[in-house]
Amino acid sequence: MGVEAHATNERATGRTWTVRLDPVGRGRADVRVSCSRPACAAQVLPSAAVGRTAAVEHLKAHLRAGPAPRPAAYCACRAEECHTHIRPAGPRERPAPWRCGGAVVLAVVTDREGRWWRVMECCSRCAAAHPTAKIAATAPAPDRTAPADAFRAAAAPVSAVPAVGPHFSHTASGAPVPAVGPHFSHTASGAAAPHEVPAPRAERPPRSPRPARQRARRGRIAQRFVPHELRPVALRDELTELGELFRAYQQRAEPDLAMLADLHARKAKAFRAWAEATADTGLRLDAERAEQAAATARLQHLHRSGQAPEGDGPAVTRLLTASAQWNHARAVLTHVADHSPLPGPEARLLVVMLTLRTAQSGVGNLVGQDLKGLPLPDPEQLVGQLVECGWLDIAGTVDELIASRPESPTRIGVPSLTPDESDPGPFTFGRKMRPKLSGWAQRVVGEKKLRKAKTAADARLLALALATGVSLDGHLGPEGEGLALEALASWCAVAPGELLELVDRLTATDWLTEIAVTDTVLTGRLTERVLPLSCPLP
Repeated sequence: MGVEAHATNERATGRTWTVRLDPVGRGRADVRVSCSRPACAAQVLPSAAVGRTAAVEHLKAHLRAGPAPRPAAYCACRAEECHTHIRPAGPRERPAPWRCGGAVVLAVVTDREGRWWRVMECCSRCAAAHPTAKIAATAPAPDRTAPADAFRAAAAPVSAVPAVGPHFSHTASGAPVPAVGPHFSHTASGAAAPHEVPAPRAERPPRSPRPARQRARRGRIAQRFVPHELRPVALRDELTELGELFRAYQQRAEPDLAMLADLHARKAKAFRAWAEATADTGLRLDAERAEQAAATARLQHLHRSGQAPEGDGPAVTRLLTASAQWNHARAVLTHVADHSPLPGPEARLLVVMLTLRTAQSGVGNLVGQDLKGLPLPDPEQLVGQLVECGWLDIAGTVDELIASRPESPTRIGVPSLTPDESDPGPFTFGRKMRPKLSGWAQRVVGEKKLRKAKTAADARLLALALATGVSLDGHLGPEGEGLALEALASWCAVAPGELLELVDRLTATDWLTEIAVTDTVLTGRLTERVLPLSCPLP
C-alpha cells in the first residue's frame, strides 16, 4: 500500500519596495520623495530634513497597512541573486553563496546617509547579513508535523509485529521452524507451506526527470519593472513581451515604421490597462505618449511608402519627412523674425541661412559660394554689417570669407546661438537635425525656377513662409483657411502693399495656384511641383 503525497513547489517571490530621497536639482534645497510602489506618487518637499521625515512616515504607513510576511514566501534576496551574502574565500577555499534559512521576515534596510529605505520579504539569515537591517515583522513558523505524521501512519503495518528478534512459525507437528524474513500464512490442510519465493513485482517504468522549476520572468518596459504580482496575468505577460519586442526592435539594422507603430499602439493599450489596475497617473500619461508615438510612426510610414494618410491615394515624398522636423523648421523662421539684427529682406535671408549653419552649437563653416548663390546685391557689405553689430564672428576678414573655397572653409560663429551652462540656446534639435534643416532651406531658396527667374530675396522669403504654412494637401493655412497678409509682409520685411507683387512672381514661377486675395488673407495652394518642399502644419 502506497501513499501519494506530492506537495507543490511553487512559492511566491518575496515582496520588495524602496522609498528614496533625491535632490530636485543642482543648487536647490528642495527634495523629492518617491516610492517604488505603483500607486504612490512622488512628493516635492522644501528641505532634506522635512523630506526624510516624510519618507520615514510613508514607509511606516506601508508597514502598518501592508500584510504580514508570508511563511512560504521565497526569499527576496535570493530571488535577486544578492551578492552581499557571498562568504569571503580563504587562501584554500572557494567563495560560497549564502544559504537562506530561518523564518521569513520583513526587513528594513537603509543606507548610512539616509537617502533610501528598502523593505524586503526575506529569510532571517539574509536579514542578519545586512548590517543596517531592522526586523519589522516575522512570519509564524509553518506547520510541518501534519504531513510527516500522516505519512508514517500510512506506512505502518496493519498488525503489530515485533521489530527486534527472529520470528517463529509452527508447523502441523508443532516443531518450531525458524523463519527469517517475511512470514507466510498456513495452507488450508494445516501442512507447512513450502518455502517458495514470491513472484517478483512488475518493473516500474523509469521515472522521467522532474523538470527544474524556472524562476518567473521579471519584465521591464520603458524603464519600468513589471511587478510579478500584477493581475491579470495576461496583462503582466503582455507588458513583459512588449518590453522584449521593443529591445529586439532596437537591435534591427533597418527601421520598420509599420512595426514600430503597432508596438506603440499595443504599449498604449497595455499601459492604459496597467494604469486602471494601479491608479497610477504616470502610467496613464505614458499611455497617451505611446498613442502619439504610434500616430507619428504610422504617418511617417505612409509618407515614406508613398501612401496617403487615409490610404486612398498617392502621398507626397517630402524632403523633411517627420512632423518634428517641420516644427523645427518653423521654429527657426520664427526665431529669425524676432531676432533679426538688420532691416531689409536681403539681411533677413542671409540671417536665415547663417542661423541654420550655426543653430546647434553656435559655430559652423562657410565658403564664398554659399554667399554668392544667394540673391544678394552686395554680400560683402551685409556680412561686414553683421560683424560690426556683433551678431556674427568670422575667422579672418570679409574678403577672405568671400574668397574661401570648399577645401578651406571659413569658421563662423553666432554668439547669441552659442549654448552655455545657463542658456542651452533657442533650439532643441540635435546635431544630426541641423544639416537636414539647412539643406531643406537651401533647396527652397535655390529652387530651379526661382533661380532662373532671378527672383529677389523678398520673393524667396515668401517661398519659405508658404512652404511652412500649408496643410497636408498643400492648401495655405491650417485646414486651408489661408494666411494673414500682415504676418507674411512682416516676415518678408516688405510693406503690405508690396506683397501682392511677390505673390504674382511665385504664381508665375509655378509655385502657387488657385490664388485668392482679400484685404487680410491670402488663400490658395502650392503646386504639385513644390509640395515635396513643404512642411505641413499640425
